[in-house]
Amino acid sequence: MADLMGDHVASKSAQPDDFYDDYGDTLREECGVFGIYGHPDAAAITALGLHALQHRGQEAAGITTYDGRRFHSERRLGLVSDAFSDGEAIKRLPGHIAVGHVRYSTTGETILRNVQPLFAELDGGGFAIAHNGNLTNGLTLRRQLIRDGAICQSTSDTEVMLHLVARSKRARFTERFIDALRSLEGAYAFVGLTNKKLVGARDPLGIRPLVLGELDGHPILTSETCALDIIGARHVRDIEPGEVIVFSSDKVETLRPFGSVPPRPCIFEYIYFARPDSVVGGRSVYQVRKTMGMQLAAEAPADADLVVPVPDSGVPAAIGYSQASGLPYELGIIRNHYVGRTFIQPTQSVRDQGVRMKHSANRAVVEGKRIVLIDDSLVRGTTSVKIVRMMREAGAREVHFRISSPPITHPDYYGIDTPDRDKLLAATHDLEGMRRYIGADSLAFLSIDGIYKSMGYEGRDPLRPQFTDHCFTGEYPTPLSDRDGEVSPRQLSLLAEAS
Repeated sequence: MADLMGDHVASKSAQPDDFYDDYGDTLREECGVFGIYGHPDAAAITALGLHALQHRGQEAAGITTYDGRRFHSERRLGLVSDAFSDGEAIKRLPGHIAVGHVRYSTTGETILRNVQPLFAELDGGGFAIAHNGNLTNGLTLRRQLIRDGAICQSTSDTEVMLHLVARSKRARFTERFIDALRSLEGAYAFVGLTNKKLVGARDPLGIRPLVLGELDGHPILTSETCALDIIGARHVRDIEPGEVIVFSSDKVETLRPFGSVPPRPCIFEYIYFARPDSVVGGRSVYQVRKTMGMQLAAEAPADADLVVPVPDSGVPAAIGYSQASGLPYELGIIRNHYVGRTFIQPTQSVRDQGVRMKHSANRAVVEGKRIVLIDDSLVRGTTSVKIVRMMREAGAREVHFRISSPPITHPDYYGIDTPDRDKLLAATHDLEGMRRYIGADSLAFLSIDGIYKSMGYEGRDPLRPQFTDHCFTGEYPTPLSDRDGEVSPRQLSLLAEAS
């Protein structure tokens, strides 16, 4: 779910570069969705599900319900616990159908009108929708709609879907919903509700995830299986790429209006975004990340004394690297889980200490040792510089950096928060230049074929790639109409301020 207008959304480029050295040198997923049909405690269950999806968005949360007479909505800035843990908000959300959303957007001012689910009264009744992903023709569609007289109330590409459904000439809601989907490009997982239905849809390539669960006979749609685990629900199956599923009181409709195309789910769900305890596409995310570490050890061994993960994202891969290499696994870096952006201070001297607020060296482990640092990705490289320096200051004799994914050379336009290409370290430096920049004794990445081998393939099929991997290859799987038309590539970036 991307912000399309720039009046209230600041780009990272609007902030000093050093502001992001410790807090912006990472990839971020933008949203998580959850919906349940027919349960008397729909809102409370949705809030619990959103707690499990908190890693997918920490900036805002919202829930919309329907109680048989009217719709109710609670949308708040901040964490799910800030919005729903006191119980009062849940009391204001009666009903047996609910959809919920957690949101991550760019830094800068976040406004309530962008918090999802978005709701509109349409011909035939109300419609609320929550979205994970990014429409690569969202700006183009928005401008067309405004020229045709539409009045937009948010700066989100999700609102485009409300307008498209409203303007469809089809008779039934499901037909109007599918009619709207036909206009979209990019990546999406939608969960929505009307006064009679819970509806879900996944983009034809399956770039963004969506799963079906069941609790006491009541269907659930959500981004990850970890949201099912927290409420004791059963994982039924993944929603298939291009599938539209509709639940009502008397039936379940499963529709595939886009035909069959080879799926290309996002590889970063496995590398970084999904919670390790989730199952994505039938694969344990934790086990995949361990296997990536094992493959990395085979491709890029190091003459060292121990393996140290960069917490928390590097932990599973570091375990795999340790097991495959025979090097001991040690917690040479301790992470403080209770520090957030709220604590960023304006002075440069305090900014320079930012990495120490989140990570501390375990001197007793690393002093005098040759260490292999394992992380899952390298974006701008600024945090890696400080991690390497911190290890040396703690007495590490050698620091060898290993990354359990290939170099990120291209930005993402499908719902991942990535910098413009000129801010990606691997796009502007060769391997030796990157090694010098971060100050490591050696640096190596998992190969693109290594990623695919970790997923159970012999390698990447160059004619028909099995995953969406454009951040490594530059091969975007869908049209990028906003980029190729009047809209600059910069406006597509989720870090950028749209004009």
